[in-house]
Order: sequence, then structure tokens, then C-alpha cells
Amino acid sequence: MKLFNKETLNPFDWFLILGIISLNIIYSVLTRDFDFIGSLAGISGVVCVVLVAKRSMANYIFGVINVSLYAWISFKSQIYGDAALNALYYFPMQFIGWCSWIRHNGGKNSKGVVDESIVKTKKMNKTERLLLFATCLVSVLLVGYILSRFTEDPQPYKDSVTTVLSVIAMFLMVRAYMEQWFLWVIVNMVSVVMWIVVLSRGGDHSALMVIMWLFYLANSLNGLRIWNKSAKAA
Repeated sequence: MKLFNKETLNPFDWFLILGIISLNIIYSVLTRDFDFIGSLAGISGVVCVVLVAKRSMANYIFGVINVSLYAWISFKSQIYGDAALNALYYFPMQFIGWCSWIRHNGGKNSKGVVDESIVKTKKMNKTERLLLFATCLVSVLLVGYILSRFTEDPQPYKDSVTTVLSVIAMFLMVRAYMEQWFLWVIVNMVSVVMWIVVLSRGGDHSALMVIMWLFYLANSLNGLRIWNKSAKAA
């Protein structure tokens, strides 16, 4: 089974990948501290999401590396919700997603040619989108309320947004629905703010995590464009 094709990466994709590598190098030079774990987490994460946007099944290889390291970094930074989310949900979902995409491979590339290295995309109808919106809204409010009542979380609804929408978006990704990207855009914006707060408190690896999530945000907007186009053509 093919993992890559010659159309996998375009100039914008290379801009994201080379950009995250360059910024990690610049950060290391300026701080005189080479953060290997933070750099590897950021670079593997950006490569992963770039490949997801391109519908490439190779994304799961880099996803395993990223979620493992990010779980550890989040745990050290006392962001326990993100640590648990990555270790207990994202990590096993890499393997579930791999198996699911293998069964639904053979999507059409930009030239309309069937390619076994990319997944077929799907798009929800209006009723399904309304159900998705209602599910997200109710779940975010419910989890936020639980966090505010039974934990000392200083920003319960912000954490609820990132956790709940990430769980739902990952499920939609495994099922190859383009609507996942609406949720990823929201999650990425909130996560940028979250890591800026951690950075202001002097958290380990936090500067590199801010950079990583900014690149995630740029890629999620690109992914929304690509998947919406491919779903219409399916």
C-alpha cells in the first residue's frame, strides 16, 4: 500500500513544515537551549496535520510520535486534561484511524485520479450538521459545568471546549468527514491562547507549543479548504 504520492506536498505544506523547523532552530539559538522533546513534538505534529489535510494515510506515523510527546509535555505543565486526552484517546485513535482509512482508501487526487495513498472524504447533510452542532454545544456546556462545580479548574469552559471538540473532531477524522475541520479551527485558536497563558507562567516547552499550535491553526484552515473541495468532488 502506498503512503505517499508525488502530489502529497505543495509549496504551502512545505512552508508549514520548513517554517516549524526553522522557528525551532531560531528558538534554540536565541535561548541557547535545545529543547529536543519540544522540538520533536512540534515538528512531528505539524507534519502530521499537514498530511491529514492532504488526506494522506502517512499522517498516523507522525501522529503516534506527536501525541506521545505532547501527553508528556502537557503532564509536566500540569495541563492534565490535555495529557489524558492525548495519552488515553488520541494515542489509540492513531491505530484505529489507520485501520479505518485503509478500508476507505482510494480517494481522488487533485487531477481526479484514484490514489490508494489518500482517503475518500465524506460530507454531512444539513440534518447531520445540526445534530453535530447540538451535540457539541450540549457537551461543552455540560463538561464545563462539571469542571466548574467539582474541580479547581480556573477556566473550565475553555478546557471543556478544547477537550470535547477535540474528541468529536478526532472521531470525525477517523470517519473521514470534512466537518472535522470546523472543530479543529476552534480547538486550535483556543489552544494558542491556552499555551500563551502557560508561557506567561514560565511553563516548560510552552514557547514551542505556542508556535506549534499557530501552525496547526494555519493548517486547519487549509485542511478545511482541501477537504471541502474533495468532498464535493466525491
